[in-house]
Amino acid sequence: MLNDKTVVGLDVHAKATQAAVLEMATGELSFRRLGGQPSEIVGYLQGLGGSVLATYEAGPMGYGLARAGAERGLDVRVCAPGSILRRPYERIKTDRRDAERLARLLIAGELSFVRVPSIEEESFRDLARCREAARGDLMRARHRLGKLLLRRDVRFPGPGSNWTQAHWKWLNGLEFNDVPSRAVLADYLTGVRALEQRRGALNDIIEGASPESPWAQTIARLRCMRGINTVTAFGLCTEIGDFHRFAHPRTLTAYLGIVPSEHSSGEQIRRGPITKAGSPHARRLLVEAAHHYRHQPAIGMALAGRQDGQDPRACEIAWRAQRRLHHQYQRLRLERGKPANIVTVALARELAAFAWEVGQLN
Repeated sequence: MLNDKTVVGLDVHAKATQAAVLEMATGELSFRRLGGQPSEIVGYLQGLGGSVLATYEAGPMGYGLARAGAERGLDVRVCAPGSILRRPYERIKTDRRDAERLARLLIAGELSFVRVPSIEEESFRDLARCREAARGDLMRARHRLGKLLLRRDVRFPGPGSNWTQAHWKWLNGLEFNDVPSRAVLADYLTGVRALEQRRGALNDIIEGASPESPWAQTIARLRCMRGINTVTAFGLCTEIGDFHRFAHPRTLTAYLGIVPSEHSSGEQIRRGPITKAGSPHARRLLVEAAHHYRHQPAIGMALAGRQDGQDPRACEIAWRAQRRLHHQYQRLRLERGKPANIVTVALARELAAFAWEVGQLN
């Protein structure tokens, strides 16, 4: 019950924090502007006395304030930004209004709260997101180079596909007659090589860090599944955390935003694109892994090496996933003619359910 609590909404910024304090016993609302250091804010919350319930919006300020509050026995929660109600006709936004809105929504029970990871978990998650950023930078650098060649009508004759050894040999042999074009080509090639080295170095670090992470056992079991190597399993675990906090696979797929949106009324049911809630990194990893299930179920040399010495239950779940997802691909793509992207997302949703089952193993 909130009747005997002091509810505080915090609009946290780098250099200052606006607090809206609502005394539930008297209904009195007051405001206070504080320094930006978490220690100063926690000291102010302790000085309020009694039972304090505070919240602030998840953002670039991280979880330092929530951790500092927990160390001193305070209930400081981090709310999801998507759960904060914003009326379409409101055109005035200030720190005081934002803090008051948080306090009132907290009383009404309209906020959803995010799990505060430990410092160790957050450091591993930063590593996974750093690798994801390097991957995105590499993709954009390759696109720049490809579009340069496309504008000059220079095309790779083959054999093979782009970014293979044959393709790199062809790129290194390209020459332009004018100085500006040679400079641009050299710069783009250097950028792609540097980013490939960055990505490779981060892959090696992740390979070495996985056994030391809090999810080492879960990562090893997820690697038994087709399309999920160490980097993918590591990224999923850092974004999801403990699989046991999800009581059903439906809650996990909703958390990852790979369930259909819906706008139904009366007898009319309308379902649309996926919600795209939650982590886009985890969602991309699942969709990328789902592409592998268009092939016939099989255990190749690489997959057999990952499964060697692992829990037989995880291997059994992985085999069921192969059979089920390939059957779904044939039914949706080949028999019903669904678009490839829609089919892949549907497979990713079911793959997340199989990953949940693997994560539940003791």
